[in-house]
Amino acid sequence: MAEADSFSVSAADWQEDQAGIAQVRRRVFIEEQVVPEAMEWETQDADCDWFVAKDSGGAIVGIARLTPDARIGRMAVLPAWRRRGVGSGLLRAALARARQKGLHQVGLHAQVHALPFYARFGFQARGPEFDEAGIPHREMVLQWME
Repeated sequence: MAEADSFSVSAADWQEDQAGIAQVRRRVFIEEQVVPEAMEWETQDADCDWFVAKDSGGAIVGIARLTPDARIGRMAVLPAWRRRGVGSGLLRAALARARQKGLHQVGLHAQVHALPFYARFGFQARGPEFDEAGIPHREMVLQWME
């Protein structure tokens, strides 16, 4: 568990944390970014490794997932917790799990405004910009050898 600025990041327990994860997804993706609700919920959610950032009271303030096919996604941080290291903590946790699983590469669809954030972790953009749920994105990949 990583601690900083009165939050902690840990692996989620899907059964226990599912409702809190859904609240963050609804607030950030559906309400703030106006992603159509039908596009947000996926059957693979229960099969993913989820990571949560919780405030000192135990409320979930940020989320991320690692899918079975080595993709990081659903990175979301509540507005009041942005620019406080929450996203970095979540991404580090997801990357650590990917390495733990023996993966040598992970990919993601980054919203264009977030390209510099992921680049700081070594992700490289590939291919052209594309639209996903009305938001400009680019494919990004991180490879490492161990």
